[in-house]
Amino acid sequence: MDLVKNGCLLWFTGLSGAGKSTLSERVAACLVACGCPVELLDGDEVRTHLSKGLGFSKEDRDTNVRRIGFVARLLARHGVLAITAAISPYRAIRDEQRALCAGQAAFCEVYMECPLEVLAERDVKGLYKKALAGEIKHFTGVSDPYEPPEQPEVVVRSDRDAIDDGALRVIAKLVAQGVLDEAITAQAQAFFAKETA
Repeated sequence: MDLVKNGCLLWFTGLSGAGKSTLSERVAACLVACGCPVELLDGDEVRTHLSKGLGFSKEDRDTNVRRIGFVARLLARHGVLAITAAISPYRAIRDEQRALCAGQAAFCEVYMECPLEVLAERDVKGLYKKALAGEIKHFTGVSDPYEPPEQPEVVVRSDRDAIDDGALRVIAKLVAQGVLDEAITAQAQAFFAKETA
């Protein structure tokens, strides 16, 4: 049975260290294990390969998001579950990507929410500490803005929600949106139960 009914652009957004990569990788691993066509576009990897040379001005950040969105839409309109994990700080450009999906593929925005003080505590590289001290310029959430989504499909509080619980909520939303067949629910639950056993 084909579990994927429609291609989708699954867009993870949130501050640095909020858990975008961690959760998107868990969702992708589960979907792949269930036999779904998945492609994960991680923000750091995209910056290295697709957006090399771009800086962190608003214009460059918007260009980076547009490039990610373009590639993800190409995949999604061919039935792939295209997963993106990028800070993508500006609401308008994320909403633009949502609008561009209309008629081509579904769009599911996942907001990884986490208080700044928690992010600073868990930051092993010390980037938040440096940014708060003024040593790093254009750091999203400190010296540059981050505009949270107003109506994301899923909100995961990474300071209190278990990653696998968040992943199951994302998959449940994809079922509710008609992207995935409801038969995947039991398979996803079994995947995470086996992983934690």
